[in-house]
Amino acid sequence: MATLCTPTCVIFSSLQSSSSSSSFKTLNTGTTISSSTTPFLGFSVASAKSTSPLNTKRSFKVRCCQNLSLVPDNQRWMFEQSEVNGPDIWNNTWYPKAADHRHSDKTWYVVDATDKILGRLASTIAIHIRGKNLATYTPSVDMGAYVIVVNAEKVAVSGKKRTQKIYRRHSGRPGGMKEETFDQLQHRIPERIIEHAVRGMLPKGRLGRELFTHLKVYKGPNHPHEAQQPIELPIRDKRIQKQR
Repeated sequence: MATLCTPTCVIFSSLQSSSSSSSFKTLNTGTTISSSTTPFLGFSVASAKSTSPLNTKRSFKVRCCQNLSLVPDNQRWMFEQSEVNGPDIWNNTWYPKAADHRHSDKTWYVVDATDKILGRLASTIAIHIRGKNLATYTPSVDMGAYVIVVNAEKVAVSGKKRTQKIYRRHSGRPGGMKEETFDQLQHRIPERIIEHAVRGMLPKGRLGRELFTHLKVYKGPNHPHEAQQPIELPIRDKRIQKQR
């Protein structure tokens, strides 16, 4: 005697019901359970039969071989191969190219350096020159803006950096090392202080040298870039202004 047990029914393959059976319905919809007495020790066994057959057939559609060509076959000779094949749906990831941004119209910003902390101002300028504020920022592409800095002689530093910060330069000859403090350099060439700070935050290489040309630093409130119609540089750093 072979017995197969399932959660809903019990089936005896070698036994057949010899007496009349009474059928009743369970709580499950569409299932009928019939009770019959078997010759095996006189026990009654209930068997369930489902009235709704299960549909296990599923249809799959493969559409990877569609013809996306936009040009009829008799006119393909007058178009490029890339135009004939239509859009490339298998490699449609967009990646910015340097040629697309080389001659594009870049944004011009202007910022007043009066009483602004040198390091915080330089980091904000470097972010916009590199283009890190853009959603399409790519490290290898020059997509940043131009930044104009005015009143460079009024930039501020914190702590004792005005007398303790040392700027060094070398002429290349033996004994050609020159040193001067922040205060001395600010009185002599104030533009060089901001240029030195921003240059250290840009890439070291060909791209960094190209990006450095986007920085325009001037002493005083005037600048010769009115034709570019610069807008105010957005500053999010709340501690960039020196507290007196």
